[in-house]
Amino acid sequence: MKKSKPIYFNRELSWLSFNQRVLNQASDDRHPLLERVKFLAITASNLDEFFRVRVGGLKLVADSETQVDLTGLLPQEQLRQIRLRVREMIAEQSNSLVELEEKLGPAGINRVLPADVTDAERELLLKRFKAETLPAVTPTAAENSLNLSFLRIARLTVCVRLKNDLSTTLHPAGGTAEDKTSEDASEETSGRYVLLPLGHGQARFWSLPSDRGYRYILLEDVMQMFLSEYFEPDSIIESSTLRITRNGDVKLVEDGRADLLLGMQDMLDARKNSGCVRMELSAEASPQMRAFLESTIEVQPDDVYLIDGPMSLSDYFSLASVPGFSELKDKLWKPQPAPNQNLGERIFESIAEGDQLLFHPYQSYSPVIDFINAAAEDPQVISIKQTLYRAAKDSAVAIALKKAAENGKNVTAIVELKARFDEARNIYWARELEAAGVDVIYGIRGLKTHAKMCLVVRKETNGVRRYVHFGTGNYNESTARIYSDASLFTCDDQLGIDAVHFFNAITGLSVPQSLNKLAAAPINLRESLLELIRVETETAKGGGSGQITAKFNSLTDKQVIDALYDASNAGVKVRLNIRGICCLVPGKKGLSENIKVISVVDRVLEHARLFRFKHGGDELLFMSSADWMSRNLNRRVELMVPVTSPDCKSRLSQILDCYFTDNVAAMELQTDGEYVPVKKKKKNPFRAQAHLQQEAEQIFAAASNSSGTVFKTHRKK
Repeated sequence: MKKSKPIYFNRELSWLSFNQRVLNQASDDRHPLLERVKFLAITASNLDEFFRVRVGGLKLVADSETQVDLTGLLPQEQLRQIRLRVREMIAEQSNSLVELEEKLGPAGINRVLPADVTDAERELLLKRFKAETLPAVTPTAAENSLNLSFLRIARLTVCVRLKNDLSTTLHPAGGTAEDKTSEDASEETSGRYVLLPLGHGQARFWSLPSDRGYRYILLEDVMQMFLSEYFEPDSIIESSTLRITRNGDVKLVEDGRADLLLGMQDMLDARKNSGCVRMELSAEASPQMRAFLESTIEVQPDDVYLIDGPMSLSDYFSLASVPGFSELKDKLWKPQPAPNQNLGERIFESIAEGDQLLFHPYQSYSPVIDFINAAAEDPQVISIKQTLYRAAKDSAVAIALKKAAENGKNVTAIVELKARFDEARNIYWARELEAAGVDVIYGIRGLKTHAKMCLVVRKETNGVRRYVHFGTGNYNESTARIYSDASLFTCDDQLGIDAVHFFNAITGLSVPQSLNKLAAAPINLRESLLELIRVETETAKGGGSGQITAKFNSLTDKQVIDALYDASNAGVKVRLNIRGICCLVPGKKGLSENIKVISVVDRVLEHARLFRFKHGGDELLFMSSADWMSRNLNRRVELMVPVTSPDCKSRLSQILDCYFTDNVAAMELQTDGEYVPVKKKKKNPFRAQAHLQQEAEQIFAAASNSSGTVFKTHRKK
């Protein structure tokens, strides 16, 4: 019997396909060389998180015979396919690095290998090694069942195998070397092992003198050169570099608001010592060393990945940022000021005149910070309510909220302590805000607060007015420079009332009063989304024209996917711009032939969630914090916001459409799961991100010119 083709893609393999699209950029001549290095570093960073979270989670349920994914695969089957795909990917990463190093050399950036170091350079390196590394890196004898908690997540470690020298080996347990002869004799063939963990304070790239350009040697190569400084007169049999990745999918037991901070700290501590889900090891390591490390670190052989070349490629972000070499980097895309310049000077009056839509990073993020700063200083502002999911290191938003509280405002901040891998930073800001007098809510038990909203209540001559900023991205001014996201400023009465109900429900631990315009997860966002799809489906069934155009990061929810399949079968034209995971199979006859899925991977990380439904010709436009994933619709606090201003709707539609015009960076998902480049038109190449930058510049230029020229005369005083 012929096996039917699947109607869903596996989530994990789909994510790996996304990372492959990022890796492809490292080989794309369209990008300058150092930008290609950056893409390579991104793929390594992405893969680290994938192992910590997704592989870590699968390994926790690896023995399950009942937990299956959308495609029917058990955890062990998924892990097997992941391992095969990852081994292919790391081989391609290593090849890409070799190719990039070969091309960087003639451009003036050269990696120096130990064999090529001159005597003079060796003296310089040895001097620095003795000053910086020898006293900082502590060798630790490795034995079976040793607690290796000092091997932190994603740190390089040098493993050294030493020959057992009975005349010099110390035996801490007591006794003489002669007493140990019989038990040590059998170890002569295997030797003894010492680990040297390279901590965060050790620079990965060591510069070397150069008349021109930049010459560097890697830290692990320096270590190999001077290992004898640690072990002389012991004989070194071999040495190798390794790196372990621990399980980051450590569960938090939530006992209530008062205990959450302590619980989060316990979870962070547990994560440092969680099980190893991956060990990367230099390919030249001997079978004896590999076997010893597998036993000592307690890692399964299937979870060992042999690396031919440098590992921890995420460190190459620093190489991509080496000073100078502007010709090897992208030309700067300067964020454009808001076309309505009053967003900086008279921000509340400007919003009162009409909704304002911005698209970052092409348009500056400064108005968002200005909005919160203005609220902190304005004597007419009564209160500020703010969500914080991933705060920046030196968060201007948090600093503004502290200032507002110190100025006597009633300030409430929902700081999501459970934002994965940003927990420590958010804990810091939660404590700082509380110390300043801010009422801090640590999110909601069992849910993550992922919604992006700031509500400012202002007392004016005509009464109290509510000003709201809605976003698709985090209130993080650092990532706002490299993520594409939308911002909406509004003082729409109904949206303001909904915003108040939303915040009151969270702070009061209650079910919100009815929301008239906003849709919120996990309350009614799923139902609202399915109803919007259903309307398009029924319209098409009735002979009308149904259309759905959406942009988001991931699509994994079965109920939503099935609704889109029904829409396609009814004749609805569905266009989806999905950056990453897509479990929907597009273009399949009798199932999804009216669905097109594209992915745009370019110099800016696509992050905005934007939706458009034709709705019988009365188009409905939305922006949202939520992807179309089960976790977002069921286990997170999310918002979907209608965009109703004609100007803002028109702008949002143009943004959505331009991605489906892209024939330079866009890739289209095929029925077999492969992505192929959208067919280019030689005469009319169109790159969406470059177009959005040019458009932002044109919008600001047009707005600046529309004010006209003002002549100022000189008069006699």
